[in-house]
Amino acid sequence: MRMSDGTIESNYRWLILFVGTAGLVISNGLAIGGIPVFSRPIQNDLIAAGVISVDTAQSFIANASVITFLMSGVSSLAGAWLLRYVSIKILMLTGCLMLGSAFVIHSYADSIAAIYFSRFLIGTSLGFVGVTPSVVLVSGWFERRRGTALGILLTGTSIGGFLMPIVFAKMIELYQWRTAMLVVSGFVWFILMPVVVLFIREPAELANNDSAAIPDTGSTLEAVRFTGPTLPEALKTSKFWIFAAAAALIFYTIFVTTQQFILYLQSPKIGMSLAVASWLQSILFALSVTGKSAAGFLSDRFPAGRVTLWSTLLMFVSTLVLLLAGIPLLFLILYGLGYGATFVLLQRLVSEYFGRRDYARILGAITLIEILGGVVGGRVTGYLADLNGGDYTIAFYVLIVVTAAIVGCMFILDRKYTQSAY
Repeated sequence: MRMSDGTIESNYRWLILFVGTAGLVISNGLAIGGIPVFSRPIQNDLIAAGVISVDTAQSFIANASVITFLMSGVSSLAGAWLLRYVSIKILMLTGCLMLGSAFVIHSYADSIAAIYFSRFLIGTSLGFVGVTPSVVLVSGWFERRRGTALGILLTGTSIGGFLMPIVFAKMIELYQWRTAMLVVSGFVWFILMPVVVLFIREPAELANNDSAAIPDTGSTLEAVRFTGPTLPEALKTSKFWIFAAAAALIFYTIFVTTQQFILYLQSPKIGMSLAVASWLQSILFALSVTGKSAAGFLSDRFPAGRVTLWSTLLMFVSTLVLLLAGIPLLFLILYGLGYGATFVLLQRLVSEYFGRRDYARILGAITLIEILGGVVGGRVTGYLADLNGGDYTIAFYVLIVVTAAIVGCMFILDRKYTQSAY
């Protein structure tokens, strides 16, 4: 399906990159960045209706977020498998139908089961129209400058996380949360789906070249492209399990901060309004854009493991600022930069630590472990908040311990493995 005119094709790939980035702004912005803004209004509505109790309200929201997060990981693996049998346009259109329908169902939901089902659909949709298919699409179109293209693409998740909380908060203020859900579903029906239909084209190599799904993340990886352990061999090494522990703990903090920090800000102890809390949530994602860009720049000049150690240290310092100094804005600045950098660097480190021989399976195993870390983080945080009458302070104190453990893991990896490669 390549165009006959090489110049047209060369220009078209930049349109694909723009469309893919815009798609992530909408899909991840709706499903990950924006959905927490609805948490407090949904809690209040269902408590008033007698559907949930005050004592379990925080765990209810945590469970809903966990379902979304868990299914996004599971469906990403399923989506990658389905690309062997269906076109990427069909896959992405399926994801659009799931995501748009999920928000419509959510707007009418009046039971725990209905809300959990809608969150199931939201999470599943991300495997079809979220990060994984977008990375596969852009990787197939870009042979040169692939790393730059992927860096631009992934800023879409942060831009969506910045914009959607502001939009959602305004919609809730104007229309209440149920009507607001219907309104924001229009981003899928009237923007994302038409764009996929009109502009998504499949690169020729995607149908016949499985390696298109594996992005080239830097010139330093060329030397290890066909070397390294298999997954069974990697599982027998301490390097794998130290790295896996760090990845799980990192996603523990990412889940808690992106999904539950807005509830912490609105808790009785802090007492921020939904509008102010939504702006602060947006700041977190905005700063992560800078962190992602800086990570790529710095990791081309210093060992990626060393840069990851610095970024996780920044995350640790941010938790001290929040809980010991009580400065939410400074916490967001420091954590946003550290989280954005770490998010990008984890994928690169899989290649640098384990080579490219069995990259896909090792990355898949790490991804599943990351998801489990996020699930545990969400459940523990919700449970501790319920135990303390909706106060998230104790739950967020746990982040000090978690981020300290992350720094410890990355310090060990940096000292033992950063300079070595298979």
